[in-house]
Amino acid sequence: MRSDATASDDSAGSGGEDLESLERGDLATRLMELSRQLHGQDDPAETLLAVVSSAVRLVPGADDGSLSLVAARRTLVTEAASSTFASTMDKLQEQCGEGPCLDAVYEQHTVLVADTAEEERWPLFSARACAGGARSILALQLFVDGDNLGALNLYARQPHAFSEDAQQVGQLFASHAAMAYSTVRRQEQLKRAVTTRELIGQAQGILMERHKITADEAFGMLVLASQHNNVKLRDLAERLARTGTVSDDGRG
Repeated sequence: MRSDATASDDSAGSGGEDLESLERGDLATRLMELSRQLHGQDDPAETLLAVVSSAVRLVPGADDGSLSLVAARRTLVTEAASSTFASTMDKLQEQCGEGPCLDAVYEQHTVLVADTAEEERWPLFSARACAGGARSILALQLFVDGDNLGALNLYARQPHAFSEDAQQVGQLFASHAAMAYSTVRRQEQLKRAVTTRELIGQAQGILMERHKITADEAFGMLVLASQHNNVKLRDLAERLARTGTVSDDGRG
């Protein structure tokens, strides 16, 4: 799944809420409200945007944010971002092959960059990020799903923007967001499984009627056709249900 969603407002964020404001508003209540909001989402793209926008709003010091996936330890893809600035910073990490997001995903749960102008762990990325306007970065591992790992990245235009309290808020937020997103992914996978089962059933019905065979025999024909055409069973069943054929040339 890839949404590449970016919020329409590309201006810098408001720097999150200050800690006193969060305490007055009761952080625990805010997080509970966020969990209810995220669990109420049934669209993964909308869920990711809600995660990012809420993080920028609730984590003190944050101006921009993104949620990125790292597939097979190589490719970093921004799935949702509060601005083009955030997605540009993500892309910069992929281009440099280094950065706090990659370390958060594979080595640590939380990585803080106090000031990119003084950061020495990733010299190439830090120099380019600083020149691009990102002075502080907070990267939090968000979830683990096979070879696909995720991180929530928060960017600030000022150095030393993320205090210890802000990091704690970010960690609490990430744990809630990860649970909600995992739920949405399971729902999406279930819907896809149901759709696949329905498509295969339709394809079996077509073959049973056409060749006067049993359901098991029809399924066997689908499997053989899938292997022969080097096409996934789901895709072949969809093609048969849509066009009445199992091959691109209209035969079968």
